[in-house]
Amino acid sequence: MGILSKLCMPNAYVQNIHQINFDELAQSGIRGVITDLDNTLVGWDEADPTPAVIHWFNKLNELNIKVTVVSNNHQKRVASFCTPLNVDYIFEARKPMGKSFKRACEHMDLKPEETVVIGDQMMTDVIGGNRRGMYTIMVVPVKKTDGFITKFNRLIERRLLNRYKRKGYIKWEEN
Repeated sequence: MGILSKLCMPNAYVQNIHQINFDELAQSGIRGVITDLDNTLVGWDEADPTPAVIHWFNKLNELNIKVTVVSNNHQKRVASFCTPLNVDYIFEARKPMGKSFKRACEHMDLKPEETVVIGDQMMTDVIGGNRRGMYTIMVVPVKKTDGFITKFNRLIERRLLNRYKRKGYIKWEEN
């Protein structure tokens, strides 16, 4: 597998954030989560966290797992979602090229190997986390609709995922 394939390949792929076993991750040394917002936690056009997402954040808090939301979206969108949850965030992150993953780790006082990155996009979340040596989990997007740039990213993503499946690099399936 080449360097590009290694950068693009998530460590795990799940249907949604609720399928992630944080008890196992905590036992393996994970102490922090960097998560995307739009189409990872809720749909890109949903302003507020759902009760299930609130429960998810509470579960992480119970496990003493720190969380930072890292989003390419603007401050108003990210702040309005995160502030009621009392969750730290970084907006306009410029993933995957920005220094947001490093800043999030520094803010949580964690090393990259103690941190998992969760997101719905290979081209931003997975590459960004893999570049920093973090464990990456890709989720199926909450909604099937996207903005223009994300649509372009998804096209590349689908081609790469299909290629990885054909080569036997990945075993999981999207429902």
